[in-house]
Amino acid sequence: MAASACTIQPEDTHVLFTGEYEHTIDAKSRLAIPAEIRAGLDAADHGPGFYVAPGTAETLWLWPERLFEQMAEASEASLLPDEDLLEFEELLYSQASRVELDKSGRIRLPERLLRQAALGSSVVLLGVKDHLELRDPERWARQRDEKLAKQSEIMMRARRALQRGGPAQKEDR
Repeated sequence: MAASACTIQPEDTHVLFTGEYEHTIDAKSRLAIPAEIRAGLDAADHGPGFYVAPGTAETLWLWPERLFEQMAEASEASLLPDEDLLEFEELLYSQASRVELDKSGRIRLPERLLRQAALGSSVVLLGVKDHLELRDPERWARQRDEKLAKQSEIMMRARRALQRGGPAQKEDR
């Protein structure tokens, strides 16, 4: 199953990832990045690879190389208290790995990250706005069904947050 892949904002390294792709991780721990996604990335703007790190709930998150580096720079200007930022940075950056696309459009995922996320050979790759998420297909199917059952509620909460200027401003009011 697949949907739209990504769009690039002009003169920017930001990417909008969308879609859901069923894939296989081969015996050498390689994952093929869908052609639709690769077509929207430019090595000069986005870098020749990705950074992969543990995400939430047994997932791996992948960011284009330059976007990940921009996120690292942006965290320097963060409003998070120092201890919160330090904990976040220790977790994210200590576990992150840079992976390059090979000529066939594959990345080699570190074994330790695959074990940590409890991922087998069958995976689902999701486009989630600014990053890709790698998930177990059965766990994702259950989570997606749970989310779809609450879709109206989720959409209304998001709409209210956007109308109020987002979650950060909502807390200030």
